[in-house]
Amino acid sequence: MIGKAACRGAATIVNAIATGKGAAFGITLETDAVVDLSRGPGDIVLADSPEGGELVAGCIRSVASRAPGRPDVHGEVRIRSDIPISRGLKSSSAVSNAVVLAANRALGAGLSDMDLVLAGIEESIKAKVTITGAFDDSSACYFGGVVATDNRTFTILHRARMDPDLNVLLHVPERRISKESVKGLDYSPIRKDVEKAFELALSGDHLKAMELNSRAYSKVLDVSEDVAQDARRKGALAAGISGTGPATAIICEPSAVGQIMGALEKHGGTVLRAHINDTPATEVVPRLL
Repeated sequence: MIGKAACRGAATIVNAIATGKGAAFGITLETDAVVDLSRGPGDIVLADSPEGGELVAGCIRSVASRAPGRPDVHGEVRIRSDIPISRGLKSSSAVSNAVVLAANRALGAGLSDMDLVLAGIEESIKAKVTITGAFDDSSACYFGGVVATDNRTFTILHRARMDPDLNVLLHVPERRISKESVKGLDYSPIRKDVEKAFELALSGDHLKAMELNSRAYSKVLDVSEDVAQDARRKGALAAGISGTGPATAIICEPSAVGQIMGALEKHGGTVLRAHINDTPATEVVPRLL
């Protein structure tokens, strides 16, 4: 039983850690998954990767437990991704979405989109790759477009689209930031600013929300806003720390790309170029595997 699926990544508009409510938008970086399963007890192995095996196996078994007959399964999973890990670009959400969707296809489980998203979130929490449950991130990855959510009740409060002609630049430093390292921080001093950012997101002012969120979280996460500030000075429509960082997401017109990329050279790291993604995972054709 073989199933293939792809899910694209996302970037932050409002980080949900401080309030339980968050917003994100889809980007065209991609994760592809192929699951090759057989019936019967045994291991589920993630090929060619030293990390992520627990999350992947959990996602497969979660779908199998909801499939007709609730079969025991074993097999192998292969994943390819161009989303940097532990930089705030929703790599875990994209992986869990791609794997549950591929497993759903392999097993003929017939689960709904929301059932699949929630199954991936449940396993992401167990694998400790998320703090808030990342319902906002997972929804933006799976459905595309802009999504604002209440992560505490798994409710989508707002959906919208951004101009598909806009470019997204992602400044990705070498260092990673683990979820465990930011879990115990005190976010109470920035809660009012984050609530205001979320209100802006709900009203459709996604760009202002993104920048207010970034300024607030930079104080607690100890992630510099220098990249975002330089990008804004060079014509970015909006720029801000994505997730818990350290990556910075930059939204700009195509004509501003060269100037902004030139300004980012002094910051080191890698700059990735992407676009806004409005395509749901169910319609994305895997291209990396």
